[in-house]
Amino acid sequence: MEFNKDGLLPPEDYSLTLNELRSSILVRGPHNDLPWDVKWRLYLVDNLEALVQQLWDVGIENIYIDGSFVEEKAHPNDIDGYFECDLKELASGELERKLNALDPYKIWTWDSSSRKSYRGFTKKQLPMWHKYRVELYPHFGQPSGILDEYGNQQQFPAAFRKTRDSFLPKGIVKIID
Repeated sequence: MEFNKDGLLPPEDYSLTLNELRSSILVRGPHNDLPWDVKWRLYLVDNLEALVQQLWDVGIENIYIDGSFVEEKAHPNDIDGYFECDLKELASGELERKLNALDPYKIWTWDSSSRKSYRGFTKKQLPMWHKYRVELYPHFGQPSGILDEYGNQQQFPAAFRKTRDSFLPKGIVKIID
């Protein structure tokens, strides 16, 4: 795994365990002289692990991470990602209830009214971001709210495999057990 000339992973899904993620260039940094915040990136992966374990505990298996964490950026703000889930379980609130039963801070919600401001950020963030600096969104085939280069709504799988500003194709990481 190497970054390309644009500082992105070449387009592909990279299946990694959490330990493989910790030892990858995404945490350890590229082999060049660029500064790289290994300590911060390890902190983010430790937080990601807590949420991934909760998702695994309720039967969610397909979990993907993206955002600046998987780009050649020394200090990403957070880890973004999505997971595949059942619409019925999500819509009924059952998924959120099960996840909050596992999380000591009860951070699992995607209700926009739960978003709060954070100094220096224009976008209000979900409770999971405030506690873990990780945002994982449920995906069941719905539009993500992210537009493509033609102004069309994209689903998370498409949106997370392109840069948001220049729409360059890029790789993402699938977390495996």
